[in-house]
Amino acid sequence: MAAGVRVPDILAKKQQGELITMLTAYDFNMARLLDASGVDMLLVGDSLGMVVLGYRNTIPVTLDDVVHHSAAVARGAERALVVADMPFGTCHCGPDDAMRAAARLVQEGGAAAVKIEGGHQIAEVVARLTDGGIPVMAHVGLRPQSVHQLGGFRRQARTRSDAELLLHDVKTLAEAGAFSVVLEAIPDDVAAEATTASPIPTIGIGAGPHCDGQVLVSYDVLGLYDRAVPKFAKQYAELGRHVTQAARQFVDEVTAREFPPPPEQPV
Repeated sequence: MAAGVRVPDILAKKQQGELITMLTAYDFNMARLLDASGVDMLLVGDSLGMVVLGYRNTIPVTLDDVVHHSAAVARGAERALVVADMPFGTCHCGPDDAMRAAARLVQEGGAAAVKIEGGHQIAEVVARLTDGGIPVMAHVGLRPQSVHQLGGFRRQARTRSDAELLLHDVKTLAEAGAFSVVLEAIPDDVAAEATTASPIPTIGIGAGPHCDGQVLVSYDVLGLYDRAVPKFAKQYAELGRHVTQAARQFVDEVTAREFPPPPEQPV
């Protein structure tokens, strides 16, 4: 069995100029399949609310939801570092409440790290968790949990003042102890600037090619999600179509009395 990926390995990749890969996972079997690919990290994202639970956004996802799915992913991952999202509301009432929520994700959910959306405002939470021994991945730019405040799923840091604020957020979160930061839906040049200035790895999603790594939603990558796919995502397969075809063939064969086949007649 290959040695598992740990937080120091992710930090070392940036220092050595090696690119980092991360995909989302939500269940045991998918975690096993993706883990076998050699991906560095598996993110139990609150995107599960949209691609698994059928919500319109990530806000309804609860801590219990993420704990449940994280535990399944952790059982399936033998190599990849498992990171679990801190869902909406878990960091809004202060560092102590955030610590209790993060502790559940690690203790019950089997996660090795947690991801938190927010800028400099959550620096105290990041510091509290890292001081308590829980590695934190930060998340700036487009923050799906703040979709109402941001006015929708829109590209961020488009003005220089907004870009400066994002760069300040990355610096502050790194100083607070975050081991990496997701940059979502920001201009390529801003992501390049943040990556150059940041002492911790940047993981891009819709942020261009200059980040230290990339993350995508696995359902987008595999073609399993039949709703709108972000323009920055690449579908490497169309498994959803094959699933429907296989199920349709099953339906056709059962209704035509072709499956199960009749028993063989004795000779």
